[in-house]
Amino acid sequence: MKLLRRRGIAAIAGLTLLSGTALVRADVITDWNQTAIDVMKAVNVAGNPWTRSMAMMHVSMSDSINAVQDRYTRFTPDIAPDPNASAEAAAAGAAREILMRQYPGQKARIDTAFAATLEKVPDSPARAAGIALGEKVGSAVFADRQNDQTNVPDTYRPLTRPGAWVPTTPPIFSQYATAKPWGIKAANQFRPAAPPKLSSALYARDYNEVKDLGALKSVKRTDAQSDAVRFWSQGNFFVSWYQAAAQISARKDLALADNARLFALLSMGIANCYILDWDAKFTYQFWRPLTAIRNGDQDGNDATERDAAWLPLNANPMHPEYPSQAAINAGTARSILESVFGTGPESFMVTDVADVRLQRRFGSLEQMAEEHKEVRVWGGIHFRNSLNVGDAMGRKLGDYLLANYLKPVR
Repeated sequence: MKLLRRRGIAAIAGLTLLSGTALVRADVITDWNQTAIDVMKAVNVAGNPWTRSMAMMHVSMSDSINAVQDRYTRFTPDIAPDPNASAEAAAAGAAREILMRQYPGQKARIDTAFAATLEKVPDSPARAAGIALGEKVGSAVFADRQNDQTNVPDTYRPLTRPGAWVPTTPPIFSQYATAKPWGIKAANQFRPAAPPKLSSALYARDYNEVKDLGALKSVKRTDAQSDAVRFWSQGNFFVSWYQAAAQISARKDLALADNARLFALLSMGIANCYILDWDAKFTYQFWRPLTAIRNGDQDGNDATERDAAWLPLNANPMHPEYPSQAAINAGTARSILESVFGTGPESFMVTDVADVRLQRRFGSLEQMAEEHKEVRVWGGIHFRNSLNVGDAMGRKLGDYLLANYLKPVR
């Protein structure tokens, strides 16, 4: 891959990217995908709530389209189909319904996107029926998620002893550890075994690797690896999979229902990552390398030497280390995208959400997935075993969704 810094318009594999994100060849799915990204950026929504909103919107759009075209099974099968409605209008009606319910302060932006969609759909009874159908589906999906436990009070209890000071910044979104997943039986369905014992050779191997490569002033990390760490901020991890999906699906000219299903499964998968991984993280509450390395003389392992002043290159995320969120995202997204696009070479470019001049080009989905994992060691915030376990969790999650949801009906 290559890190690119450029202004203006970037051309890649016959696709033109404007401001790093908007596809010239697009459909109602990728149009509203970008609208949702812009809406949430405007109100500073990221992380777990971002993935929840994307899942609600894309599931609503896929179900609305398939209530018209009946290509794939629906997540909300109780809504009556309408084969005479406009599928594009239905998708737009569903997307608008979800975004307006979530972000009413962004009404002007959402209404502009809705008007742009309707300009491409002839004014007719089919358009009106499509809008009504989409609104009904969006309302049903939104109602279903009101009891998903993502908005319950944060009651995380810090681990300490009476009277002892601990850092007082609470972890982010700890309530997602017990939230209702999308199509998964429970948040602990794919919970992995406990992290390795501190006395083990595996732990010592990972400890020394991240200590050497992930240190703030590491002499073993290359400049290219440091550039990669700096690019992969938390916000870029999940957005990058949507950017890759949009570019590859446009190049392959996926049909509307196919693209809707792809983005819905991707969104369900990534939203589930932020629930299933949180369940494991807050079950095991395993320490980050910073804590481990500064306490290396207390872990009972003769192969782990303490460094009292050690610092990572990356800032530490405010949640436990095990398993890796970046890795479970990569495993899930790659599993879902490769089920549609295959495992061969696919050229695409991803753009930083905060600075469109910063871009990275990849030759395959596997290549980006591997980099997502490696930068967490290079950045000093994860042990390698956590990456391997997270990736395996993600693969299981992606395969489960593919086997059980939004399946072809003919």
